[in-house]
Amino acid sequence: MKKQEKISVIAVVGPTASGKTELGVNLAQHYNGEVVSADSMQIYRGMDIATAKPTFEEMQGIPHHLIGFLEPDTEFNVASYTELAHQKIREISQRGNVPIVVGGTGLYISSLLENVKFAPTPHDEELRKELEKYADENGTEALHMRLQKLDPKAAMEIHPNNKIRVIRAIEVCMLSDKTFSELKEESRAIPTPYNSCIIGLTYEDRSLLYEKINFRTEKMIERGLVDEAYEIWKSTKIRTAGNAIGYKELIPYFEKKETLESCIEKIKQETRRYAKRQLTWFRKNKSILWITIDSFHNKKDFFEKCYKIIAKSEIL
Repeated sequence: MKKQEKISVIAVVGPTASGKTELGVNLAQHYNGEVVSADSMQIYRGMDIATAKPTFEEMQGIPHHLIGFLEPDTEFNVASYTELAHQKIREISQRGNVPIVVGGTGLYISSLLENVKFAPTPHDEELRKELEKYADENGTEALHMRLQKLDPKAAMEIHPNNKIRVIRAIEVCMLSDKTFSELKEESRAIPTPYNSCIIGLTYEDRSLLYEKINFRTEKMIERGLVDEAYEIWKSTKIRTAGNAIGYKELIPYFEKKETLESCIEKIKQETRRYAKRQLTWFRKNKSILWITIDSFHNKKDFFEKCYKIIAKSEIL
């Protein structure tokens, strides 16, 4: 596909609480754009507070897509996401607007912008349950070791704590005639239909990001996170949605095993760890153009820097 035939896409990535939503809205206002969310948990209805779903006020009239359209008991994966996101991007472009992908789920963003194609692969619920049980009894490190024996390359790329992806990789290796990493290489054979400018948000002083995370967690509690999490917990089939940070950490409180204060501290800790993992993932992508947020004294200069980066990319 020739460069001029490709769709121009702006992407805003980075760790949780780094200000992606605000920047995405600003860029949409500046370039006549619409936002396509790339967050694996904001897709669910009723999960507004813990997932930091943008509010009506924060959207400022900018159309946002792929937010709050699934029930929490619905399983969803990267293949489903890319199919829907490709469709939304085409529709936005056909309207003469600029698609702006905003989110922190690295796998979703890289799979979308690199045009990864997911071939049908077998599933086995019993095998998944067996692997889940193995991880619960022996730990995620032991589960990861099983993947390392089956597919060393995949094991290097998937963090041991990412239990869902480790289980999926093992499942693919055991049920197909190819390894998970072999299928991944084949999936990138078709060139991307996009000209992308990817802006990454980061902090030189990591403690500032962690302070924002802690503050935002407190605000979530004030907004009703505990009640929201309780409703999710009462559901009998929370499936993928139940993995969201802010829900699973409160379960010991609901079961009267831990205090609310200790569970809130656990949310803060797990969110900080998640932010660190996000940065590690995105740092592997050499196409990302990074902006250090704490090097700017005001938002005007920060936004102007983003405009200059996009202008220099020559995608618009």
